[in-house]
Amino acid sequence: MSEPKRALLGPRIEELPKSTLPAGLAKSGGQYPFFCSSPEVKSCDRWLLDAPAILMGTGGVATVHLGQGQFAYSTDTWAFRPSGKRTNVSFMFRQLEHLLPKIDHLGFEGSGLRHLQKSFIRNLRLLLPDEDQQGKIVEVLDTLDAAIRGTEAVVAKLRAMKQGLLHDLLTRGIDANGDLRPPQPEAPYLYHQTPLGWLPKEWGTSKLPNLAMSNRPVIRTGPFGSSLKGEHWREVGRPVITIGSFGDSSFIMEELLFIDEKKARGMLEYEVHPGDLVFSRVADVGRSLVVTEEQAGWIMSSNLMRISVEPRKLIPTLLHAQLRYSARLRKQMSQLVNSAGRDVANSSVLLALDFAVPSQEEQQQIDDAIAASDGTLAYEERKLDKLRLQKSGLMDDLLTGRVPVTPLL
Repeated sequence: MSEPKRALLGPRIEELPKSTLPAGLAKSGGQYPFFCSSPEVKSCDRWLLDAPAILMGTGGVATVHLGQGQFAYSTDTWAFRPSGKRTNVSFMFRQLEHLLPKIDHLGFEGSGLRHLQKSFIRNLRLLLPDEDQQGKIVEVLDTLDAAIRGTEAVVAKLRAMKQGLLHDLLTRGIDANGDLRPPQPEAPYLYHQTPLGWLPKEWGTSKLPNLAMSNRPVIRTGPFGSSLKGEHWREVGRPVITIGSFGDSSFIMEELLFIDEKKARGMLEYEVHPGDLVFSRVADVGRSLVVTEEQAGWIMSSNLMRISVEPRKLIPTLLHAQLRYSARLRKQMSQLVNSAGRDVANSSVLLALDFAVPSQEEQQQIDDAIAASDGTLAYEERKLDKLRLQKSGLMDDLLTGRVPVTPLL
């Protein structure tokens, strides 16, 4: 099988005039796309070109865009297009998009403000299939991009809906018919005033000591910093949770640290149990995650606290939802944290907080509704990850000639 034909990029491109428009011309809601030296496409009210072109940022990080229709580009952007008819401009754009990591690593110079070396781009030797093959590759990748954009829109919508749903669930709850209660202004007789504002009449409020287990302290602060130092870290062993290992919905396994079992046995009071909340007391104060069965026995580090409540009084995941999403409770916590003059939470801050406590039955209904919302969002996020991975694999196969495009024709 013969090697796919390749050709230098430099002789095949036509450089377009340098722009006179500064990047500062960008404005929100502008009429035309405005390409600057950044991954995001901005907008402005002027246009420079009305023909397809490739736009590459010349400073900072490697970026490439395909300009179509009427658009503008800034002074820190290099604009060019194929100089002949043998190269599809969209295909050339896809080739450069695929090579962005390589361009970012090898195509820039400068230790301060990095600058794109145009000679590096011109000296790229890229695949040059016939025009039909170029068009088919572009069609496949455009179709995938459309699917990715559609799924991104679904994910963004679900995230926004989740925020609204959580607000309603944590302030209105679910009535006997399984529906959200009407808002307080529409049905004031269903609500009563509490330290957290208007809440359903059936709900109470409680501070953490009243939610404690009988055999476990409700709050435990992580060990002194000197208890876990660099000399204690191992490649494998008992996982140690740090602030850096907090993800959006679970711990980031790659960010966990480890200690040996001998050291871990000396830190039993800092172990976490299933249902515990691990709580960040510095930096992004109030960030929390619920410990699962698989994470039992992990050790928390010095900048964390754990909260343990009796599930028959308040479901731990509902406690977590309030700490993370209740605007009223977070405002209360922010006032307590800032009153100390620095952005650090301690036991007294947590012990002063008021938590909403619905009936056990309603707690479970609320928890189920949150779990269903999380499940739908997680499904779409996995779908988005799969599409992005599929695109990456196809680009690697089709744009390098590793897999022939002929079967797609």
